[in-house]
Amino acid sequence: MNMDKSGNFSEWYNGIIKEAELCDLRYNIKGFIVIMPWAMRSINLIYDVYERELQECGHFPAFFPSLVPEKSFLAEKEHVEGFTPEVMWVTEAGGKKLEERYALKPTGETSIYPMYALWVNGLSDLPVKIYQRGWVWRYETKATKPFVRGREFLWIEAHDVFASSGQAKEQVAEDISIAKEVVWRQLGIPFIFFRRPQWDKFAGADDTFAADTLMPDGKVLQIATTHLLGQHFSKAYGIRYMDEKNEMKHAWQTCYGPGISRIYAASVAVHGDSKGMVLPFCIAPAQVVVIPIMRKGNEEKIFDAAKALKQRLAGKMRVELDARDLTPGFKFNHWELRGVPIRIELGERDLASESAVLVTRDDGKKRSVKLSELEGEVAREGAKLDARLKDKSSKLFKSALDSAKSEEEMAEKVNAGKIVEVPFCSEQKDGEGCAKAIKEKYSIDVRGTVCSFFDSEEVALEAKSPKGEKCVHCRKPAKVMMYVSRQY
Repeated sequence: MNMDKSGNFSEWYNGIIKEAELCDLRYNIKGFIVIMPWAMRSINLIYDVYERELQECGHFPAFFPSLVPEKSFLAEKEHVEGFTPEVMWVTEAGGKKLEERYALKPTGETSIYPMYALWVNGLSDLPVKIYQRGWVWRYETKATKPFVRGREFLWIEAHDVFASSGQAKEQVAEDISIAKEVVWRQLGIPFIFFRRPQWDKFAGADDTFAADTLMPDGKVLQIATTHLLGQHFSKAYGIRYMDEKNEMKHAWQTCYGPGISRIYAASVAVHGDSKGMVLPFCIAPAQVVVIPIMRKGNEEKIFDAAKALKQRLAGKMRVELDARDLTPGFKFNHWELRGVPIRIELGERDLASESAVLVTRDDGKKRSVKLSELEGEVAREGAKLDARLKDKSSKLFKSALDSAKSEEEMAEKVNAGKIVEVPFCSEQKDGEGCAKAIKEKYSIDVRGTVCSFFDSEEVALEAKSPKGEKCVHCRKPAKVMMYVSRQY
């Protein structure tokens, strides 16, 4: 594979999906894919990183059923109205029609909160901080794209319960900091956490905050959300506690959903190059591949040395030995396509000098390293590779941030692949008309305002107020500075 992703990103991405064997699209239900081992190994590593951070912040894992009784699903009116068009229903079992329909959960509130109502009784039961890894189903009507948008997708959802609104707001800030630690610091994917406008918030929430990253085709991809639920769900499901005065109070809640499928898609798209994927060191299924460079007559000696090296490294990192009877060039291309961060070449001359050739995937640089120093060098080069990926992605993301004062200027810059800040009349419901008009005229989406909880180290942004400016569409006095872009 040798294709410039900036020229035709969709073709490049589809090529990666196929050639690197990330998933198989031939499953015969639209929007459902088979995730293949190389991708699933990385996805499991993303899960591990995210769950480690959640647990360090006091969350505990659990598992809740995927089927939701219709009566539970209907408990919160606004939530139901928001999700009903996307719900898949189970109506038959064992050849018989069920007495009650069961929803395949599009999100976990309706399956989790009836249980919280049983578990929470007093202050001693709070806070509740529970998450589960898994998948959900939504009947997407938009065009599907592997890992980006489908009818079944992988994620984590954390559902938290508190005694006060202040604690719930602190949790939202913590959710955002966890995303920053995992998605930016460890995976090198830059993003902005926006406060979504009121017409685009999670159904049943007081406020929604969502992380948008930028794909190479100039469209943003939402990769995580956190929602300030207030007391809507606690009132609907009866989640109450007895306070110090022996009075029953409804709890305050939040929910957090990192989209694992989408984070993986962003990692492939943001870091990849014309040769294929470039995986961050921490989520590479193989962090190192050892390739013996055979010489006729010395095959056994070289292979034995490569095998011994693989076994030595295996206790400290994820390593593969490519002993296939194929040319070195074919093997190089194979592992470059799959994004393995470091390649170790071991040939006759290397053995004679008790060294090996180390090659880093992102820049292709080669260096000779003493065999006795390999473990330390691999760790150092892995960290340097991650730092270069972060530096490159941050520069590209920053260069895509812009501003505009008129519709025409806004459209021109969004067409150029930018995320554009514009003056806007309102983030409340009365601003929805302008958002719809911009969407209809330009296919541009209003994403939101910079979240006050978001403290970015890679993108220096702050929530700003317009100073005597007019809405980019209706030309009424602007109340907020809003960001717009095209989206997946």
